[in-house]
Amino acid sequence: MKKVMIIGADSRGMSLLKLLHGASGFDVVAVVDVDEQAPGVQLAQKWGIAAASDWRPWMAEPLDLIIETTGRADVLEEIRRLAPEGANIVPSAVAQMMAELVEEKEALIAKLKSEAARRALIFHSSHDGMIVVDEYGYITDMNQSAAELLEVDKDKVIGKHILTVLPSSGLPRVLETRQTEFHQEVELANGKKLITTRIPIIDDNGKLFGALAVFKDITELVALAEEITDLKEVRMMLEAIIYSSEEAISVVDENGNGILINPAYTRLTGLTEEDVIGKPATADIAEGESMHMQVLKTRRPVRGARMKVGPKNRDVIVNVAPIIVDGVLKGSVGVIHDVSEIQRLTAELNRARQIIRTLEAKYSFADIVGESEEMKVAIEQAKLAAKTPATILLRGESGTGKELFAHAIHNASDRKYNKFIRVNCAAIPETLLESELFGYEEGAFSGARRGGKRGLFEEANNGSIFLDEIGELSASTQAKLLRVLQEREIVRVGGTKPIPINVRVIAATNVNLEKAIAEGAFREDLYYRLNRMPIYIPPLRARKEDIPALCRRLIQKLNQDYGRNVEGVTDEAMAKLLAYDWPGNVRELENVLGRAMIFMKFHEVMIDATHLPPLASPSSVPAHRVETEEEIRPLEEMVSRYEASLIEQALRRHRGNKTAAARALGISVRNLYYKLEKYGLDKNIMQ
Repeated sequence: MKKVMIIGADSRGMSLLKLLHGASGFDVVAVVDVDEQAPGVQLAQKWGIAAASDWRPWMAEPLDLIIETTGRADVLEEIRRLAPEGANIVPSAVAQMMAELVEEKEALIAKLKSEAARRALIFHSSHDGMIVVDEYGYITDMNQSAAELLEVDKDKVIGKHILTVLPSSGLPRVLETRQTEFHQEVELANGKKLITTRIPIIDDNGKLFGALAVFKDITELVALAEEITDLKEVRMMLEAIIYSSEEAISVVDENGNGILINPAYTRLTGLTEEDVIGKPATADIAEGESMHMQVLKTRRPVRGARMKVGPKNRDVIVNVAPIIVDGVLKGSVGVIHDVSEIQRLTAELNRARQIIRTLEAKYSFADIVGESEEMKVAIEQAKLAAKTPATILLRGESGTGKELFAHAIHNASDRKYNKFIRVNCAAIPETLLESELFGYEEGAFSGARRGGKRGLFEEANNGSIFLDEIGELSASTQAKLLRVLQEREIVRVGGTKPIPINVRVIAATNVNLEKAIAEGAFREDLYYRLNRMPIYIPPLRARKEDIPALCRRLIQKLNQDYGRNVEGVTDEAMAKLLAYDWPGNVRELENVLGRAMIFMKFHEVMIDATHLPPLASPSSVPAHRVETEEEIRPLEEMVSRYEASLIEQALRRHRGNKTAAARALGISVRNLYYKLEKYGLDKNIMQ
């Protein structure tokens, strides 16, 4: 027995209640209507059926069929959402058709009773099947519609008993009970489903003359109702998916007019449904061609098309595909990706990586800013050196970024997962430097830690050690360092046992080591050990074309440090920065930008020339000339002076371009830098 609930008790609901009440296979458990005086409610109460004003509590009960007759779309949608699993829902449109069918049959029956003269015409012209039997159950009449539904010959079955033609017929029961059976569902042997009403034919005196069965084929109606329900469920599911998607989606019909967009599309483009729905596909495009129209024309999908959309000119990438149903083009669907958001997130990720590296005191070659020829040479040399275990000597003026190179070399080597120890040889007192570098044994000196102490070389074992300001080492420490480089072992202070180590040494200095050797302040043998892989880092004045890129990188760093949002440098300020020689190099540039940001107003986002502190004008370039000597000087000195003069001339002729000057002189760029350092020539010589 199928449990049925009717929602809506107006005339349609009452008709359906009459149809289902007492019908075999159906049990109407409740009739619901907010109006307690509704006719269906009154009839339900009369028949002892539960009546209620709210249908929701009944959703907890087992129901097989829910009939909704209110005609309200919101009620139908809520019923579908809350209905028990397995319950079939008949929407108001189908219910209305069934109610109209019942009302039509009832009216027809009344008309037959009152208008006997017109019975035959109505009987045979009706599209519904009709069968009349006498009081004994023999067929006395049948219309053509009934014959077609039952698939019998009307002329041959008239006069036969109804059970021989339709064994499942309920007419004999009606003859016996004299009770009308409304809207009974019957399934024929051929698979057709019928709704039938059986009526006894009784005159005014109560005499039984026979019975009438009126039935209608509802096979297609039931299938259509099920299909409509399934289609609506599928549509609701697809719309829910589209509307909940974070991807911007737009759909157009076969003519290129918008039919659907989701909230993500509105957030991205700034266009609402009123701006798009029913409008041509070009309505949202600010720059570029409509991919919807292209797909509709070619019937082929398009992927990765760049364009700008909406009033905000958002830069997007579009993927569009055609919608083809049974070979027929129905429209196209597009998915829009916000490129500007991707770019913003990528920039934030890069900034986060820089912050992390700063917190860990680690840098890579990606942190080294420089597109000048001189800087490219230094970077390529450093990358090449990183792949070898050789000792590296970083040479350059203070503030050029020697420590940055040391970090990058370590991180690009196969030792990057081991320790990187940094030592500023000039910052540690000479009396402590030796014990800090090599460690000491217990009792080596007063105040020595019990058990001794490991030195920095031991801490850096299998890793790298960066010795900054190597030119400041004392003679005794130089001798010990030479032993480390030659023998790959150390001896702690106060100890006698050598300790083997595997350490990559990266040294750095801004001192002219050749001059220090000549003056006896630096060991020549240590120099040759350290100078195995020399890398000269050019000063900022020799690579001024890198200043704009350096400013962008330094401003990003200073924004993080100072909590500012400075965007860049104006053209006037950049001209002022480019005109300065920067004796303090990149460190001085960072200092100048930092001071400018400190004194900027909070709402200002561009560093202007007025924000910069006073900068000295470019110093005049000293002219190095070979002195005319009357007396004869040592040959080596004369040759050196003449060589310096030739190098200066080559640089002036090529306007300071080191690569071109080295090519003209027939020497390498690295050798040119060495000679510039050796002869004390200004590396920014310019005609």
